[in-house]
Amino acid sequence: MRYEKGRKDASRSRIMEVAAERFRCDGIAASGLATIMSDAGLTNGAFYPHFQSKAELVRESMAAALETQSHQLQEALASDGPEMAIEAYLSAEHRDNPGKGCASAALLPEIARQPSETRNLYAERLQTLVRQIAEALPKTEDSEAVALGVFSTLIGALQLARAVEGTELSDRILSAGKSAARTLIQPRPDEVAS
Repeated sequence: MRYEKGRKDASRSRIMEVAAERFRCDGIAASGLATIMSDAGLTNGAFYPHFQSKAELVRESMAAALETQSHQLQEALASDGPEMAIEAYLSAEHRDNPGKGCASAALLPEIARQPSETRNLYAERLQTLVRQIAEALPKTEDSEAVALGVFSTLIGALQLARAVEGTELSDRILSAGKSAARTLIQPRPDEVAS
């Protein structure tokens, strides 16, 4: 049976979208291919024409999620600036919806256990995100170091807030993370590049 042109690409995109959300919600190890394929509205047999293995699906869906995050970050920084990007990242809405949120905050411990090809891809995408943040910050001698600190602070605060979600402490962590990130983006007079 022949299918209309573009159906295979649409199926692949759907599998990656469902997998990325499932991985961020349940973790990579806990997300089985049968569940992903069922959620995508496809049979298990439809997986292999698109991906050779779960590891390939992890790598491709993670890359797509990070690409989307990069575009969203670029838009947020361009329209609202770093302060509002911090506010949005450490919001209760982002905390409460990991399936649609930051892949880094949801998956870092598992990414560290992935094959080197996946870890290398993650490192490349991370550097892109850090450069985007650095370009939006006040210029200092090492804006990228500041951006790394900001991104690390945001991810850590979000992970901690999710770990104690539903408590007053979770809200306090989000607030403290915002404050710490805002402090990091304020250059000291001796750091301003000429």
